[in-house]
Amino acid sequence: MKYQIQGHSHRHAVEEILLHLLPEFTIMEGVDDGGDFCSSILSEQGGRLTARAELRLSEKRLEGHRFGTFCEGEDLLARKRFENELIKLSIYDAVISELPVLPVWGALTGVRPAKLARGLIKRGMSSETAEQYLCEHFYVSPERAELTMAAAEAAGKAEGKIRSNSVSLYVGIPFCPTRCSYCSFISAAVEKNAALIEPYLDVLCWETRETGMLMRKKGMTVDSLYIGGGTPTTLTSKQLDRLLTELERAFDLSRLFDYTVEAGRPDTITAEKLAVLRVHGVTRVSVNPQSMNDEVLRLAGRPHTAKSVLESYDLARNAGFSVINMDVIAGLEGDTPERFANTMDTLVGLGAENITVHTLAVKRGAAWQDLRANLARRETVRHMLSYAQRVLTQGDYGAYYLYRQKFSAGGFENVGWCRPGTENFYNISMMEELQTIVSLGAGGISKRVNRMTGKIERFTNPKYPAEYLQAQERILQSRHRLLQE
Repeated sequence: MKYQIQGHSHRHAVEEILLHLLPEFTIMEGVDDGGDFCSSILSEQGGRLTARAELRLSEKRLEGHRFGTFCEGEDLLARKRFENELIKLSIYDAVISELPVLPVWGALTGVRPAKLARGLIKRGMSSETAEQYLCEHFYVSPERAELTMAAAEAAGKAEGKIRSNSVSLYVGIPFCPTRCSYCSFISAAVEKNAALIEPYLDVLCWETRETGMLMRKKGMTVDSLYIGGGTPTTLTSKQLDRLLTELERAFDLSRLFDYTVEAGRPDTITAEKLAVLRVHGVTRVSVNPQSMNDEVLRLAGRPHTAKSVLESYDLARNAGFSVINMDVIAGLEGDTPERFANTMDTLVGLGAENITVHTLAVKRGAAWQDLRANLARRETVRHMLSYAQRVLTQGDYGAYYLYRQKFSAGGFENVGWCRPGTENFYNISMMEELQTIVSLGAGGISKRVNRMTGKIERFTNPKYPAEYLQAQERILQSRHRLLQE
């Protein structure tokens, strides 16, 4: 679908809502050539704004209108936010009658719905009023509004713990034993890239030392440390020991709220590696089955079994970890509501403190037929997520962070659930952009967050391991800019 704008410059807002409502279309700005088309118009008269959407969809002509008066004296960011909402809602009004199923997130777009909810509360709404506003203004379903407010509450508590001049730290290990069929992360399969691991570790340890020196000079401390990937336990126990030792030397880790290593793939987990993690003070590990059905695992390209997940979980418990996270994915090929329910029942029965429920997201650049197949799974995934929410709530788990992705099956979300008192601070801080995140390693995206103004600046490391190895000067320059006053 092509679109044009008139009277405003909010191209991203138009593209976001069209992609949200019509994910099977390719959305691009262009001239009306007689096909599916959207015209978004914003006008103002006497302080009153009018957003009008005119669409041609499958030869039907659709229209939507929204009106609003902007309060003078508000800043430019508030004005932009107000205009964005009017534009998106006008397009929602035009399209919604043609959709076979109402989107559970209504007209709400964006990755971080809980951040929006916290903004409403900071501007004077009660939690109850903010939840009602999500339902009535953005047409979010009551179930999703409830999840959003739970995540907003957890973020509020986490924000109150942040110390002055502190950051959270992320370390990326972009290697896996093999690549899963659904993976869209920056990771390299060891079978083809094993020779890169040692030189990668050399540069990563160098970056760790340089970053540590800069932070110590500025008196900066670390609130939370998260080592992800890829699969960090692709490294040998000796390599893990080397990396964790460098981190201890470079940063003061004595006051961490939590320290996570994604063990992730059960086929990389050994008692020896877990012992190394414990010696270095790691408090939380992930043992990620994605499914507890062997056929689903095979189709997903996961070369482990449900039995090996249980064995790895026992290894982690026996190593002394009191907080274990387990990831599952709703919508995997070959999965059914019954199989998914068995997965959820098994993980809750194990007593994992954290269970993260993801919705399968089609990779960027996926073929049109893959997108269509993903949309066709909407009702199946809806049943899976509803069951997960029900069984987790009954098992004394609460939602503590959530986020959304483009091209997720049915437009659903990813939710982190936890038992009381086991919230992962890093996940909340990163997802809700509560504080500066310093990211080390290939593909790392650091964010400098001004907690007074809310302004966020991003600093990126080279994306791929081979590029990262050749970019030390660029990395160091970026790190100096990130940590400047």
